Amino acid sequence: MDRSQKAESVAFLNEVFSGAGAVVITRNLGMTVAQSSALRNKIREAGATYKVAKNSLAKLAIAGTDYEGLGDLFTGPTAIAASADPVAAAKAVIEFAKTTDKIEIVGGAMGSQVLNADGVKALASMPSLDELRGTLIGLIQAPATKIAQLTTAPAAKLARVFGAYAKEAA
Repeated sequence: MDRSQKAESVAFLNEVFSGAGAVVITRNLGMTVAQSSALRNKIREAGATYKVAKNSLAKLAIAGTDYEGLGDLFTGPTAIAASADPVAAAKAVIEFAKTTDKIEIVGGAMGSQVLNADGVKALASMPSLDELRGTLIGLIQAPATKIAQLTTAPAAKLARVFGAYAKEAA
């Protein structure tokens, strides 16, 4: 890798760190190509990115971002999973780690808050941003639905009473 390629790699990683809601650092413990491809696909489906990077370049890339505290985690064969949704990358990595022992969660960060492996697992157990939005929409719509039901209920009762009188008269 020449100097220009290294500069491009640092710039790309800096962009990833700058736009990420959360970052998960993993350690590869001898995954096969098929396992690595499966992990990348799972992470891509979750809307996250997964990048194996040189530790020295990753340390340069986190300078000036909220993730400067992650510098100590970049030792050994590491990879970076990042997503704008604070939960997506963590969920995808944790789900994959349940299927194999070839990947280790080293730690991560959400903004400037550095997380250990247990913190990443706790983050993965939280609902995603889309799930939270759906819950909020449901809570907001519920009162409107109840109001609509209450306003139509008296009219429905009157219709049933008139229907009953009509049957008696006939």
